[in-house]
Amino acid sequence: MQPEMLESIHSILESGEIEVVGQVAWGSNFTFLVQLTAESGQLPAIYKPDRGERPLWDFPQGSLSDREVAAYILSQALDWSLVPPTVKRSDAPAGPGSLQFYVEADPEIHYFTFGDEQKQRLRPTALFDVLSNNADRKSGHILIDEEDHLWLIDHGLCFHEEHKLRTVVWDFVEEAIPAALLQPIETLVEALKPGSDLHKDLSTCLAEAEINALLKRSRHILQNPYFPAPGPGRPYPWPLV
Repeated sequence: MQPEMLESIHSILESGEIEVVGQVAWGSNFTFLVQLTAESGQLPAIYKPDRGERPLWDFPQGSLSDREVAAYILSQALDWSLVPPTVKRSDAPAGPGSLQFYVEADPEIHYFTFGDEQKQRLRPTALFDVLSNNADRKSGHILIDEEDHLWLIDHGLCFHEEHKLRTVVWDFVEEAIPAALLQPIETLVEALKPGSDLHKDLSTCLAEAEINALLKRSRHILQNPYFPAPGPGRPYPWPLV
C-alpha cells in the first residue's frame, strides 16, 4: 500500500463519519460493516465495539479491539504490511471499538484452498503469529485481495503473556527462518525499548507485561531462528475456517 494511500485511509478511519451498513453474521463477537465519510473520501471498514465482545476467561473484557490495533502496529513496525489499517475510535455508534479498513477479497479463497505456490508466501504470516502469540489463526483469516496482496485479519485473541499459539499454518516446522525475516525482528527488538515511540504506541493497546512478553518472544526467535513445532495442548484453532 502506497504511503499516500495509507495516510488517506488513516485520516478517514480516524475522523470520518461512521454509518453502520450491516452486521457481519459470522464470528463470536458483534462485528459491523460500516461506511466512513470524510472530506477526503469514503471507505468501508469493519467495526468491532468493545461492548459486543463475548466474555472470555483468559482475555480481559473489552480488550480485544485494542489487540486488533496492536496487531496493526506490530505489522507496520516490521514493515510487512500484513494487517489492514486499524484504529481505535471512542465515538463510534455502539461505543468505543476498533475500525479496520475493509479488504475486498473472495471469502472462498483462504488457506485451505491455497495451492503450494500461495502457501510458500506464508512464512511472514507464520512468524507474525508466533510474535503476536495468535491464539486464533483460522484459515478464513488469511485473505488475498484483487491486487494479489496477502492480508491477515481478526487479531482480537493475540498478545497474551502466556503461550497460546493456535494456527492452521504449520507448513514450515523446524525450517530455518530466512535472514530477510530475521532482520525486521532485530529492528523490532531495538524499537521496543521503554520510552520509544513504538513502546508508547503499544502501551495504548497492551499491558506492560504483554509488551515484555512480545519482546521475549522476539528475542527467542533471534536466538533460535527456526519455525517452531506445535506445542503441547491445543495448537489448532476451532473452528478451523
